[in-house]
Amino acid sequence: MRRIIEISSPARLSIRRQQLLIRRDGKPDAQVPAEDISILVVDHPAVTYSQAVFTTLAEKAGAIVLCGADHKPAGTFLPLTTNNLVSARQGHQLAASKPLNKRLWKKIVQAKIRQQGCVLAHFSLRDHGLEELARRVKVADLGNLEAQAAQRYWPALLGPNFRRRRDGGPPNSLLNYGYTVLRAAVARALTGSGLLATHGIYHRRRDNPFCLADDLMEPFRPYIDHRVVALAPKGGWGDSLDQTAKAAVLGAFNDWVPIGDVHRPLSLAIHSSAASLARCFAEKHDQLSLPHGLARSEENVPTTEEDKGRKNGADDTALLADDVGSCLI
Repeated sequence: MRRIIEISSPARLSIRRQQLLIRRDGKPDAQVPAEDISILVVDHPAVTYSQAVFTTLAEKAGAIVLCGADHKPAGTFLPLTTNNLVSARQGHQLAASKPLNKRLWKKIVQAKIRQQGCVLAHFSLRDHGLEELARRVKVADLGNLEAQAAQRYWPALLGPNFRRRRDGGPPNSLLNYGYTVLRAAVARALTGSGLLATHGIYHRRRDNPFCLADDLMEPFRPYIDHRVVALAPKGGWGDSLDQTAKAAVLGAFNDWVPIGDVHRPLSLAIHSSAASLARCFAEKHDQLSLPHGLARSEENVPTTEEDKGRKNGADDTALLADDVGSCLI
């Protein structure tokens, strides 16, 4: 079982017998098999490590997100590679033509806008014209309909006074937190698929080490938005990121999402999209596998024979996600 673990209290982290050992004063030691960890989030200044924590998690294809004193992500540590076809796949990625990249970006933008429309329809019973907007997206999104969709989406979702900014008021901090973990999960999946996370389809900033992750994560963002907005009636926004709110946001990675012809946990669906992107580069086509529709809890997932197989762990890209909410320490 793959887990997302957050450390938000003073602790000493080390490796013992291929297990992450978590020691805290006045509390029993906790241990988690290193191979079970997909992402380790550290959000406390009084956490110390042994080097083996980084090297062992890297060997097991785990990622680490380090937060600063302001609780904002300061850095992400990813395994160098976990795919024995890395040279060939990165070669195909770097050789991809501009027309192919433009078509892939069109598919990504369309999927994102449709996902935003699904979230709006869930909360307000209408998509505010986003499905129609998605159909009008051109190659490379030349009309910048992604931005036009955002101008409709955020006011409709969070009110006319809301401004989506990294340093903005609630619930921006929760959105930032969820997006950070999502970005690390996408970057980890891309690395596992043998692709260069630095070489993007659309994002090209020279100071951005995760351009491709920023591309591929776009259609998955609305799953984080949905979780954050669902907290509002429970008074879960507030001004700080407490463990309850974080656990609720991270719960999105346990939800089952439709991708292709099956439902998969979000964390597994991300790997499916990354593997699909690698095939697009290798085979020079734009049939990218992306999510389409709202997430569901496991008990509400359609039980086709293929879905049953996925639920039993029969998948070639990733293991199922554990209850990440229980892994905040």
